[in-house]
Amino acid sequence: MEISEHSEQSEQLLTERYEKLRSILKELGSAAVAFSSGVDSTFLLKTAQSVLVNNVIAVTARSCSFPRRELDEAKAFCEKEGIRHFICDSEELDIDGFSENPVNRCYLCKNELFTKIWDVAKRNGLSAVIEGSNMDDEGDYRPGLQAVKEQGVRSPLREAGLYKADVRALSRAEGLPTWNKQSFACLSSRFVYGETITEKKLGMVDRAEQLLLDLGFTQVRVRVHGDIARIELDPEEFPKIMAVEIRETLYGQFKNIGFSYTALDLRGYRTGSMNETL
Repeated sequence: MEISEHSEQSEQLLTERYEKLRSILKELGSAAVAFSSGVDSTFLLKTAQSVLVNNVIAVTARSCSFPRRELDEAKAFCEKEGIRHFICDSEELDIDGFSENPVNRCYLCKNELFTKIWDVAKRNGLSAVIEGSNMDDEGDYRPGLQAVKEQGVRSPLREAGLYKADVRALSRAEGLPTWNKQSFACLSSRFVYGETITEKKLGMVDRAEQLLLDLGFTQVRVRVHGDIARIELDPEEFPKIMAVEIRETLYGQFKNIGFSYTALDLRGYRTGSMNETL
């Protein structure tokens, strides 16, 4: 009885948050969605389309820190759903100071990105720019959220009190293919602060993570510490990576990619692990 009541209360709370999200979007009237094809931005875009109909567009930034597979998924989703999709070039490595990887790296990137998205929004007569951060993003060091605030960008998922688990549950109910997609962040987040970021190094990370995905691992990160690759996985997948054939394949392929050493992080995957030393 208690379990049933708790379940009903949880469903009611989720419904209330979802309706609040729709109300926020309706009040905006029109919007450009910063769209990365990830779990949060896909749900936000689809919900915005259902509320705003033709008064919403998707804007995706193309850069060497954004894997081609994610860009292709963004294009495919918008084409399937009939959403106007704009792609803007936003090369972070061209931003003054970004390649040195300072602790406010994400701020520099988001400030540039949202400036460009606002330009697209204004050219299309839209009144708002919205992005997909959720309540879970408030507990970590997120300098990008400072740029969100300064640029006047709205965060409807956070405003509605939605957490990542809520977004996944609602995405599943809506039949969105991203409901169980692995979490993703730009490839620049894989480098220890202070280590120079280059297009070559970003390509190394992209190839290494793609290899892990091709081998069937679901939630992956390849963090870079000099010439060391530190692999983060869901702990449930540790037995798989310890199989001799998998270990030998990864060791050899990571060597070919350019890493001298490959290590497995014993804590497993978690967001913002590079912030643990701050």
